[in-house]
Amino acid sequence: MTTQEHSQTVRTIGIGGAAGDGIREAGLRLTELFNRLGYQSFLSFSYPSIIRGGHNFSRLSISKEKIYSDHSEMDILIAVNAESARLHLGEMKPDGIIFIEQAYAEELKDAGVRVIPIPMADFVKEANVRPIARTTTGLGAFAFTAGLSLEKTKELISSIFQDYGGDINATLAEKGYLLAEKLNLPKWQEGTEGSPANEKAIITDANKAIGKGLLAAGLDFYISYPMTPASSLLTFLAKEAVGEKLKTIQPEDEISAINMAIGVTYAGKKAAVGTATGGFALMQEAFSFAGISESPIVAVVSQRQGPATGVPTNTSQSDLQFVIHSGHGEFPRIVIAPGDSEEAFLAAGNALNLAWKYQMPAIILVDKQLSESSQTSVLDSSKIIQNEVKKWNNEGEYHRYQFTEDGVSPFAAPGTKNAAVKLTSYEHDEFGIATENTELVKKMTDKRFKKGEMREKELSLYDTVKVYGDEKSDTVVLFWGSPKGAILEASKYLKKPVKLVQILWMEPFDTDRVSKELANAKNIIIIEGNHNSQLAALLREKTGVVPNHKINRYDSKPFDPMELAKEIDELL
Repeated sequence: MTTQEHSQTVRTIGIGGAAGDGIREAGLRLTELFNRLGYQSFLSFSYPSIIRGGHNFSRLSISKEKIYSDHSEMDILIAVNAESARLHLGEMKPDGIIFIEQAYAEELKDAGVRVIPIPMADFVKEANVRPIARTTTGLGAFAFTAGLSLEKTKELISSIFQDYGGDINATLAEKGYLLAEKLNLPKWQEGTEGSPANEKAIITDANKAIGKGLLAAGLDFYISYPMTPASSLLTFLAKEAVGEKLKTIQPEDEISAINMAIGVTYAGKKAAVGTATGGFALMQEAFSFAGISESPIVAVVSQRQGPATGVPTNTSQSDLQFVIHSGHGEFPRIVIAPGDSEEAFLAAGNALNLAWKYQMPAIILVDKQLSESSQTSVLDSSKIIQNEVKKWNNEGEYHRYQFTEDGVSPFAAPGTKNAAVKLTSYEHDEFGIATENTELVKKMTDKRFKKGEMREKELSLYDTVKVYGDEKSDTVVLFWGSPKGAILEASKYLKKPVKLVQILWMEPFDTDRVSKELANAKNIIIIEGNHNSQLAALLREKTGVVPNHKINRYDSKPFDPMELAKEIDELL
């Protein structure tokens, strides 16, 4: 499909203000509104790395067809302050409209687009509610331009804000709606209703989807020290833990978190930790401990831009090589890098089950863009593959690290009758007793890697690689992680169809499947959110294939679909 064919199918709305203005919440509520109307949605959220103040911004793109990413160009901007309008003025479409707090309208008299003042502060004052509700008046004005009736607008606003004063928010939305109606603002040409709403579809970001996936696989403990952009996973699971069997713990630092998780798995309970890559760097010695002790922990690792503190609230794909080689020494692990919320859900459930099946650590690798962007998703727990844990049968003397044909030792937790269960960071014999015997050292290393070999034999059961677009094309766009959304969205606008190949499993790497999908490619374009093309290096290491072209972004911002389509077209 061409750009012209698609130009009217995607609508983008921005909501901007300062921290504390409820910008993220307004974006989420608007996304839910369109979800109920049967639209597909993608919502991103950006904010500075400061505790108070600063510019917060939600950007929502909607479509009647599947949408994979938000678009930079906006039809509507709801600005609570002048800064939001100034910062995003260059992203407005020529026929776009800015709804702005009336007090700042004069500052935009030469904006070049239509500016509609709304007395947001006056409306909330009249209603005797907190200023945080100002955005709802803007949502009401927007609802008019979107073609919603006043009755439908009030009904939806009342419903989606029911936990935050549904009736009063409906009243505020009505004020904005009537103002837009009085000004006779232009409405969208297409109808408001999308496809029939999918009752199973929800709006979720990858962090929440990961939490739901871990819960679906029987998570018992989630242990995490808050670090952006993984913090919301702790918040979500802490809420889920109320009154349930799940326990969440926030210890004093990341090192304590992973060591506690190892202790939890030693006791026979399923545990996961979550952090940003900076926090994961602190966990390295303990991660190696999990490797040698065969502790089935799961680590959720979310990337952000730069070394050290870097740009902590912006996105990046700069830690792939670090994560797949994490921990000192050699030991097998699982690394899955999902590209959207649905894949994140399945990655979490499968990672936890596989960690216990093979008694090895597993990593779910995401990034800020994926962790904190929300989209229309269907989370199907029936797609999570269930695996049995090999448990001790209480016969004979218990060997925690017993040599077996597949390398997996029977598991028993402390307290099991007639079982002395030992755990150590030293190399050890079958009982778990430290040893420096060279023959045992080699044999125990082989035992652990035997599990890795067994794990690789099951790759065909999982979506290690996905293919989209024209499977017969000799031009392949190769990618991983969160750029998936922008790439699939960009593919709608390319001058000619191409084959799109997504790699999800980084360790073990599905060399056979990747090689097969690239076998007939004459032109390979690899797209990554890093400077060094880290997937390209892994691809060459595992398959010998070297891409013809590379598109990299490392300014801490996600790819934009239209800009990406242009770059790909130039290479075609």
